[in-house]
Amino acid sequence: MATGKDRQRQLAREHHERQLQRRAEHEQKAKRTAIIGSTAGVVIVVGGIVAAVALLGGNDAGPEAASSASSSPAATEAASAATGPKPYDAATGTCDYAPDTTGGQVKDVGTPPTKVSTKPATKTMTLKTNLGDIVVELDNAKAPCTTNSLEFLAKKKYYDGSKCHRLGNDQFPMLQCGDPTAKADGKSQDGSGGPGYVMAEENLQGAQYKRGVMAMAKTSAPGSTGSQFFLVYGDIGLTPNYTPVGTITKGLDILDKVNKAGVIADSGDGTGAPKQTVEIKDVTITGKS
Repeated sequence: MATGKDRQRQLAREHHERQLQRRAEHEQKAKRTAIIGSTAGVVIVVGGIVAAVALLGGNDAGPEAASSASSSPAATEAASAATGPKPYDAATGTCDYAPDTTGGQVKDVGTPPTKVSTKPATKTMTLKTNLGDIVVELDNAKAPCTTNSLEFLAKKKYYDGSKCHRLGNDQFPMLQCGDPTAKADGKSQDGSGGPGYVMAEENLQGAQYKRGVMAMAKTSAPGSTGSQFFLVYGDIGLTPNYTPVGTITKGLDILDKVNKAGVIADSGDGTGAPKQTVEIKDVTITGKS
């Protein structure tokens, strides 16, 4: 028969095991949800696994879906419409680009035109980098405001000379780019740069972040998509909060090469500036109606 002390030891051991399990579950959830935002503001969209996520947006917040409702595409779009930039209005063919009030670093090249067209259904985006071309087929029909923004920024040479600043790993396979102020040296707090405006997320219904997807980074707040984006070279189990804007049709071998080289220094969330520098020399977007 167990003594009182034996029972106390058993209870203490079980309590400790429950604590370890909860901690492991919390860390795993953070790795799944915190990806992308920006790196400067909120430790997350591009911290958690990317707790520094600042993937995107202008600040360091990753999709830290605070509630089950926030992980719902419909809830995300509704929240954005209520508190931030409105989603694409099909009736008028207009987009809403709102001022970014997060306080990140801004490369101001103006604001995209609000009148857009969903035709052609797809457009071709070519990222000319120091390692070769990465080509993406943009889904203009399902993400017209995002595609319009990318095209506007490309024409303004916004991305020219910028460096991809965050690389994941085999468990979090993505390369984050689009911060024009990033140094990607493993020392700077990259990820806070943006164009000075934000837009609503698009194309979230059924969104999956599989190998070959290009998606937009953002902070945890709805309607915080800016200029930063991430290129997925594996499969990531993120909640559908980040606009999947296109599919990589050329250049996955470049991403694999960068992944193999690893990071300069692990920032503590499994990500870091890539050892193999990826500099965007020029961006062009083409498409015919």
